[in-house]
Amino acid sequence: MPLYEYSCASCRKRFTILCGINDRDNPQQCPNCSATSSQRLVSRVKTVRSEEQIMERLADPSALSGLDENDPRTFATWAKKMAREMGENMDEEIESMAQEELSGGDHAGGEPAPSLPGGDDDQ
Repeated sequence: MPLYEYSCASCRKRFTILCGINDRDNPQQCPNCSATSSQRLVSRVKTVRSEEQIMERLADPSALSGLDENDPRTFATWAKKMAREMGENMDEEIESMAQEELSGGDHAGGEPAPSLPGGDDDQ
């Protein structure tokens, strides 16, 4: 059975569910709020690559061309691209932080952004 992606009309959360082809167009129950007012989304096409292929692609120096590590906007764009390449969905908090950085905003009233694993703070 295939996986289908839905959006809940009540809580606006996206969720993925395994269901039969005959049931794919029927509203599915949201795992977050239990509402049945969901709509099927068009999911991204994923290509199957080995972890080695993914790491080789990420290690390509051309992937870092034009990256200014001191510019939060280019860094946020790069982080989103890397997450997509690894097949990871960024959780909503990180996604909204990246969007704030891309739009030039600050974090929740000027609070400092949380440090990420592997940063300078990790010793």
